[in-house]
Parts: sequence; C-alpha cells; structure tokens
Amino acid sequence: MPHAKSCKKRLKTNKKANISNSHNRAQMRSAMRTFRATIGEATDDQKVVALREMYSLIDTNARKGLMPRSRAARLKGRFAAFAAK
Repeated sequence: MPHAKSCKKRLKTNKKANISNSHNRAQMRSAMRTFRATIGEATDDQKVVALREMYSLIDTNARKGLMPRSRAARLKGRFAAFAAK
C-alpha cells in the first residue's frame, strides 16, 4: 500500500485507466471479429461503410495510446486487403 498522498492518487487513476483501457480493448476485439464475419457476404457499399467504421475505431484507439501507430497502420492495411478479396 502506498504511503505518499500522490502515490495513493496514482493508484486510483491507474485503476480507472485500467478499466477504461480493458473496455476499449475488448470493444476493439469484438469489432474486429464482427468485421471479419460480416464482410464476406456484404455488398460493396456495405464494405465501404464497415471499413470506414473500422478505420475510425482503429485510429481512435491509436490516438488514445491503446496500440502503437504502426500496429494501427498494419491493421488498416490488412482489413483493406481483406475487404478487397
């Protein structure tokens, strides 16, 4: 248990951040699963909309620091290639 007041505050904020980050990570994973599952039988317009939503979600998570920007770029490229198949 921390003794300093600032360390106690950091403990609280770290717990909040951990909860928020795990929620966002789980949301990202489930969005990736649904994208892969639904893109197969989607029309071209639906693919464009789904790809745009995935790009937005990936960029948001990269901006928040949940993933490195290089991983975000790699995921976007892979999803674009997957949608183009």
